[in-house]
Amino acid sequence: MGIVVRQSIKGTIMNYLGVFVGFITTFFIVTKYLTTEEVGLTRVLVDASILLSGLAQLGTSTSAMRYYPYFKDEKERDHGFFGWSVLIPLVGFVFFTILFLIFKKPIENYFSQNSSLFVDYIYFVIPMAFFMMYLLVFETNSNLLMRIVIPRFIREVGIRLMTLAVYLMYAFDILNLDGMVMALCLTYGVATILNIIYLFSLKRISFKIQPSFISSWLRKDFVFYTLFLIATSLASNLIPVLNTFFVSGKLGLAVAGINTIAVYIASMVEIPYRSLAAISRPQISQGMKDNDMTAVNELVKNVSLHQFLASTFIFFLIWINIDLIYTLIPNGDVYDEAMLVVFILSFVKIINTSLNVGATVLSYSKYYYYSLLFTVILTVTAIYMNIKLIPLWGMNGAALASLVSYIVYYLFLLTFVKIKVKVNPFSMRELYTFLIIFTLFIMDYVFQNYLSGYLLSLFDTELLGQILDSIVRTSLFSMLGVVIIYKSNISKQVNDIIDKILSFLKLT
Repeated sequence: MGIVVRQSIKGTIMNYLGVFVGFITTFFIVTKYLTTEEVGLTRVLVDASILLSGLAQLGTSTSAMRYYPYFKDEKERDHGFFGWSVLIPLVGFVFFTILFLIFKKPIENYFSQNSSLFVDYIYFVIPMAFFMMYLLVFETNSNLLMRIVIPRFIREVGIRLMTLAVYLMYAFDILNLDGMVMALCLTYGVATILNIIYLFSLKRISFKIQPSFISSWLRKDFVFYTLFLIATSLASNLIPVLNTFFVSGKLGLAVAGINTIAVYIASMVEIPYRSLAAISRPQISQGMKDNDMTAVNELVKNVSLHQFLASTFIFFLIWINIDLIYTLIPNGDVYDEAMLVVFILSFVKIINTSLNVGATVLSYSKYYYYSLLFTVILTVTAIYMNIKLIPLWGMNGAALASLVSYIVYYLFLLTFVKIKVKVNPFSMRELYTFLIIFTLFIMDYVFQNYLSGYLLSLFDTELLGQILDSIVRTSLFSMLGVVIIYKSNISKQVNDIIDKILSFLKLT
């Protein structure tokens, strides 16, 4: 678990650097210089590209984790594993791009009434998806080599810095809307090139494919697994972007733009997951291959606990400051109607980041083909709930549809994993964590009712009072939460990190 924690911490630092850049970009540039419709346009373009790139990969990011242990050999440069990981997505991209072009007209008809601006830029989905696809392919190869920091920096910081530059050029009329969309595509292209340069610097990859190395059994298992992943990829890649398509198609790009800011705020909850999941998946894959279920269970419980601990704590900090967040961003009075979306989607993120490790275990087990069943359950539930709830509650209904869908999905999936694979991500430590965070919420509520009014009265302007109140409550309850978690000894890894920080502070 040591390397998992070390690499995930470094990756998380990269993630938060990216969040800082993204925070500046989203809250102070995008909301000021882009209309809600233009914000919605960029979101739909990105999500459509994510969907196409996800389908085109043919499950490479998942199958790479599953089969890399069979190829792993530093002296032989992993028997050309990298070459296979590049070739297979290229085949998938050609196939799904042709399908995209065939069905372009029905897609345009769906968006034309409420989101006609997206129709004008629909062709940009193809190059953006291509770059996104290989960005993930190269990042996955780095993860397999247990090197996530540089690729994470490129994705989380590099792309956001380039995106910030693009929006600033649009803000100051250096680029028009056409140029902005084109430049956004190129940012992913530059990031992809940087990733492959880094991979070559590790001197472990080779484009040379070695068909003779693949045994008959491995070939048959890989083909079957890939065909299975193709079947599941439609649903699994559709779910993350489903709300964007429903909201933009049914309610318009302007509403989608407002929803986008809420989605971005809620996405902060899952930041630690991106690093911990990336570095733990190869460990889980190796444990499943070796049939070391004791080690897998221990790792899964640790991952689930730390995801839950991190995500709930971040959600707490976001929600006690949510009013100030919307006050600070330009045109916040336009975007704050999605405040409830932030609340609901944060719960979705907490559930997904804490429990997705169960889906990871299933995908690397001999029962992996059952993932298709659970993914279908998730997709059908999500589509049904969106159709029913969006007409009733708009974007709040879309967020609620996501929450209901994931609860149903994990209820079925984790029950199956517990019975068949004998792996359970839950532990009593998660219950203790929930009680701690719940207590902090109650204490914050009491503080707001009895002391916040006094802090607000110290300043002539309401904004300065809000900022002071936020600083006091955030500092007070962050420190209190850390102390309680430390004294409760919920996580040895967290306590070790705190001890190291305390030792460093004593030395200085």
